Amino acid sequence: MGEREGGCCPSMDLMRSEPMQLVQLIIPIESAHLAVAYLGDLGLIQFKDLNAEKSPFQRTYAMQIKRCGEMARKLRFFRDQMSKAGLVPALRSPAEAISNLDDLEVKLGDLEAELVEINANGEKLQRSYNELAEYKLVLQKAGEFFHAALSSAEAHQREYTSNQGGEESLEIPLLSEQETTTDSSKQVKLGFITGLVPREKSMAFERILFRATRGNVFLKQVSVDEPVVDPVSGDKVEKNVFVVFFSGERAKNKILKICEAFGANRYAFSEDFSKQSQMITEVSGRLSELKTTIDAGLVHRGNLLQTIGEQFEQWNFLVRKEKAIYHTLNMLSIDVTKKCLVAEGWSPIFATKQVQDVLHRATHDSNSQVEAIFQVLHTREMPPTYFRTNKFTTAFQEIVDAYGVAKYQEANPGVFTIVTFPFLFAVMFGDWGHGICLLLATSYFILREKKLSSQKLGDIMEMTFGGRYVIILMSLFSIYTGLIYNEFFSVPFELFAPSAYVCRDATCSEATTIGLIKELGTYPFGVDPAWHGTRSELPFLNSLKMKMSILIGVAQMNLGIILSYFNALFFKNSINTWFQFIPQMIFLNSLFGYLSVLIIIKWCTGSQADLYHVMIYMFLSPTDELGENQLFPGQKTVQLVLLLLALVSVPWMLLPKPFLLKRQHDRHQGDSYAPLPDTEESLQSGANHGDSHGHAEFEFSEVFVHQLIHTIEFVLGAVSNTASYLRLWALSLAHSELSSVFYEKVLLLAWGYNNIFILIIGIIIFICATVGVLLVMETLSAFLHALRLHWVEFQNKFYEGDGYKFYPFSFSLLDNEEE
Repeated sequence: MGEREGGCCPSMDLMRSEPMQLVQLIIPIESAHLAVAYLGDLGLIQFKDLNAEKSPFQRTYAMQIKRCGEMARKLRFFRDQMSKAGLVPALRSPAEAISNLDDLEVKLGDLEAELVEINANGEKLQRSYNELAEYKLVLQKAGEFFHAALSSAEAHQREYTSNQGGEESLEIPLLSEQETTTDSSKQVKLGFITGLVPREKSMAFERILFRATRGNVFLKQVSVDEPVVDPVSGDKVEKNVFVVFFSGERAKNKILKICEAFGANRYAFSEDFSKQSQMITEVSGRLSELKTTIDAGLVHRGNLLQTIGEQFEQWNFLVRKEKAIYHTLNMLSIDVTKKCLVAEGWSPIFATKQVQDVLHRATHDSNSQVEAIFQVLHTREMPPTYFRTNKFTTAFQEIVDAYGVAKYQEANPGVFTIVTFPFLFAVMFGDWGHGICLLLATSYFILREKKLSSQKLGDIMEMTFGGRYVIILMSLFSIYTGLIYNEFFSVPFELFAPSAYVCRDATCSEATTIGLIKELGTYPFGVDPAWHGTRSELPFLNSLKMKMSILIGVAQMNLGIILSYFNALFFKNSINTWFQFIPQMIFLNSLFGYLSVLIIIKWCTGSQADLYHVMIYMFLSPTDELGENQLFPGQKTVQLVLLLLALVSVPWMLLPKPFLLKRQHDRHQGDSYAPLPDTEESLQSGANHGDSHGHAEFEFSEVFVHQLIHTIEFVLGAVSNTASYLRLWALSLAHSELSSVFYEKVLLLAWGYNNIFILIIGIIIFICATVGVLLVMETLSAFLHALRLHWVEFQNKFYEGDGYKFYPFSFSLLDNEEE
């Protein structure tokens, strides 16, 4: 482990998680609130719930949590109101902060009551305004209808009078006699109802009226040009003004019910034209008065919300902080004397002095007569895993944690992931032009990280911003591997030296056909640009990348097995060293380690040996002569020894470990009442997988089956995992070929037309294809494949990942929590 330094913060050590201790705090009740608040500021203790058997309502501080919940509801109400008004809460200003929860509760109650009253009055006034606006429309439209009807009736009367004037008829006396004999009480008087109905319902409204009254109504509708704000819903609705003439009370009752069903708003209307004009004048005056009152109310509401917004964040933080404190206090148990609270929790060993200082300060600030007691408890319980990361290492650690949180103090793959993850990505993404594009995009995030970290980004952008340091390393490694592959958007460049190959004579043109001879020294770095475009380019690069993938894969798997040795050494588990690490190293390197050595020898000697043939016949006919496939003297003997070692290592992994674990269990059977060892030893032995069966019920068959599965998984995995690393070659080839297709079939094709318009279109298509396919989809594809290689091929060699994270009680985490 890393060397520890004194002071507040020891040196960061990612290889092993921080040493933890289970601590007990005995805090007097009068200083408990302040002590928990100070511990929340420190953020280095994860409290255990000592009241797990109690429901939330049975706990000591349930009422205080209920109060905080009510205040949080009021703050959410304020946030909604500000959001509707388009206001953004200002940042916290500690100078004006209210520190007393009781004062804040009173303040929030007064503000809520005032705001609710303003909203209620505003809604009432707005409804009255909308009703008056509709009433004015009814007066205008219905007035026009009555005026037109009166004018038409007068015209008909004049016409009738002029036609009948001076003429006598036999019917006149009879009609006059009929009129005089008719009872005036039996004369039919028509009534009418006016109002507005939504335009979309007007046809159905008319049809229902007709059917309900059997056609004994007369309906007149006039559409309103502009949408009208409905007084009930407050939404803008297109409406029609209607007038319904009817006869009789039964018809009237039916019409009123239909109006109610269709949401038609009815308004009183007078037939007297003088009264109509007088009512229009009165309504217009009241509308202007209401408008002035509503505007004044909105200004007052806006000022109140502005005042709330200035202090909203500090109030919100205070309420959440107090709620978190009382939640934590509810996890503490009350002493029998009811004068002290007892807390238990996990804390890093380096934080001991800080916790003690915080408790002393809380005692002093609360004027308590009794000091809080801090003591370390010895336990066999598995501690939480705590890695102290910074903004650079956090993203890499989260990649590992997504697979599983490291068991307490086991080797952390995150240390190696910082280098191996971007490197494996770059092997698949190797193009220094694309790497530069990724670098420029990520540099924007890093240069503006202070501003962007305080903003709310979308889900995709948030994820990209969080992994900015992973992506920048991916881009740098991509530039490096792109220089090795000598590809810049699939175009090679003679960056480090001229090509080693030249044309033999004039018939060899453009270096794409036969006739190349090696004249200069070997190209110093990466692939010689002369290979690009030749008929042998693909076979050469395929062979190179496939062998390179196997070498990288075997090296990383060996690293994983070596880390399992360091885990066994750290936890003092000799069984895992002798019966897991050693046979696994022998098996993997007898087969694929040997293959890697053959690849290197073939590269160095330039041999034409067929490695497929060598590896296949190493199993099928190990005693046959190698012939032209022999790469070094004594190869046949070496292969026989390695094959024998590989066969021996399988039972070596399978058989001894279950029997040794059973013997170990039997030996410790009588140690149930042995004294507990020191904290450090007990925690390490608790974290030791080999000792997990030590004091529990030992099932030999279960352990043996588990070991059998583990052995089969490793043996088959050695083959499948090595083959899995060939994805490095496959994705690198796919990336290179896609890039080449976009360059040759889009950009060069557009260039060949000698037309500026076609060239511009070609450049746009090339940029879109490069960004969309190569810089987005291919990046995501290579990222996921690199992730799989780390999670499955690398981490399963040593990483158990069955721990749980250290979640300290910290106020700094409140800002990241959702309401």
